[in-house]
Amino acid sequence: MNAPDRYERFVVPEGMKKVAYERDMKIMNAATFTIQREDHTIGNVIRMQLHRDPSVLFAGYRLPHPLQYKLVIKIQTTSQSSPMQAYNLAVTDLDKELDHLKQVFQEEIAQKQSEYY
Repeated sequence: MNAPDRYERFVVPEGMKKVAYERDMKIMNAATFTIQREDHTIGNVIRMQLHRDPSVLFAGYRLPHPLQYKLVIKIQTTSQSSPMQAYNLAVTDLDKELDHLKQVFQEEIAQKQSEYY
């Protein structure tokens, strides 16, 4: 079969960066981030988090091809911020939200277990 091996969908090859940053020379305060070995799951979450930032004018993502396991995120910001700052803030905020979700989930599990045992 011509399908690539399954591990190629999520294992970043040696020597390849997980995230690449490229400034857009045509649009002010715009950049493109290429994230290797990710798909719509991460793309949509990051895009939605970027839309919460008032300094972000545009945030969108695309997958260039179904057999290429990379995600391309485009960000344009106001002059008060840079795309790199917006991206870093979005990822940091998502990390905090997921930590909070994990903590609440574990507390609920512990509470339910104490009720039944």
